[in-house]
Amino acid sequence: MTEKFESLNPATGDVVGTYPIHDEADVAAAVARAREAAVWWSTLSFAGRREYLDKWNAVITRRVMQLANVSHEETGKPHGDAQLEIMIAIDHIAWAGSHAEKVLGPKKVSSGLLMANQAATVEYRPLGVVGVIGPWNYPVLTPMGSIAYALAAGNAVVFKPSEFSPGVGTWLADAWTEIAPEHPVLQVITGLGATGAALCKAGVNKLAFTGSTATGKKVMAACAETLTPVVIEAGGKDSIIVDSDADVPAAADAALWGAMSNAGQTCIGMERAYVHERVYDQFIRELKAKAKAVELSAEPGGLVGPITMPSQLKVIASHIADAAARGGTFVLGGPNSVGDRYVQPTIITDVPEDSIAITEETFGPTLTVKKVSSMDEAVELTNATRYGLGASIFAKERGMELARRVRSGMASVNSVMAFAGVPSLPFGGVGDSGFGRIHGADGLREFTYAKAITRQRMKPLLAAMTFERTAKTEKAAAQLMTVLRGRATTMPKFKK
Repeated sequence: MTEKFESLNPATGDVVGTYPIHDEADVAAAVARAREAAVWWSTLSFAGRREYLDKWNAVITRRVMQLANVSHEETGKPHGDAQLEIMIAIDHIAWAGSHAEKVLGPKKVSSGLLMANQAATVEYRPLGVVGVIGPWNYPVLTPMGSIAYALAAGNAVVFKPSEFSPGVGTWLADAWTEIAPEHPVLQVITGLGATGAALCKAGVNKLAFTGSTATGKKVMAACAETLTPVVIEAGGKDSIIVDSDADVPAAADAALWGAMSNAGQTCIGMERAYVHERVYDQFIRELKAKAKAVELSAEPGGLVGPITMPSQLKVIASHIADAAARGGTFVLGGPNSVGDRYVQPTIITDVPEDSIAITEETFGPTLTVKKVSSMDEAVELTNATRYGLGASIFAKERGMELARRVRSGMASVNSVMAFAGVPSLPFGGVGDSGFGRIHGADGLREFTYAKAITRQRMKPLLAAMTFERTAKTEKAAAQLMTVLRGRATTMPKFKK
């Protein structure tokens, strides 16, 4: 008899649903079905796959409130936030389906001088079966960055949602079954950590994981046993930088949203703020005033919901306690901010840079704020982390310059987390934030392999690739290269 587990509402503790714990045999069977479905799916044209993706997207769009309610019940996030997340995911599905051919289809490339007799093309072929292990904090948008792009590229997908949001994953797979009942191109497997581990070892052609850095390392180790390549989207410790010429009210509003929305359970959320001394006091006033209006509630009108994963409460509490012990000043909240299910928005200043509230991912509704004397100092402190996921910069004159100097995979200037909503932009980090990219053209190519093809269109002028090559041919080739490449390009002159 198949074991089962319960999905609980984090706001009430009520059982939302009961789901099977799929074991190694179940996972292997799902991958085998996906392997067969991938054969059919990959033989469709880009237009054919787009038609199915559009139908699936239409189902999701028509029932967006239904899916938002499932997400709300499993994660505790407000209905409005759940709906916003799904709408962004819908845009990503549409982009992936409509741009796959342009990004992945055959393209002519230069053959070079020696191989001028060859016509050269490159195209991107699907890998086969892609495994996706999704998170609970954004249970639709985040895994969709892998699922939609892998499907658009011609792969079948086996999706293992978080044990905290199995209903969302099941809903998405059921919606696919409605439009393609005979072809299990998208399947869901549910369970705990062992189920995810089984997917890593099931022989999928690539695995996309989103979660903590520590778990990401375990996923990599498991996938290494079968030489399965991985995409890792791990944690972050993102900062918001506020320059002296910034729109301070807008920066404070963005910092508050970036730090507190989804109860701070956002990998690209703002956990640190570095503010120029000239506008620091104004920023703190604006931030505090806006934060007082943030209401904690699981009801439809609430702005911040509960902490989804109970064990995270201890992590958040430890970071707040360390900041307090190290001399931090609480602008809002305090050591008692952490309750049984909810965490009050907490803003702390004067926190030493080696405090775990600065160095480790908190994943809760907290924000540390530090006064800086220059943007050089702000960038240096921002980059003094092993993470490198996203960043936000508020500045009128130097926004783009500062964004480029921050060591991160993504950045938003005069907004917060905007890059996640732009389907054409790649999403991913560096360092302990992972590697590989989802979204955009890079996200489509992530789930393919490059196929290079040459076609001889005329006989070579210099027949070099043959045992019938003559000394005369070799001499002619050498002379040609000497004429074309033998002289160095003119070096720039530097002033003394």
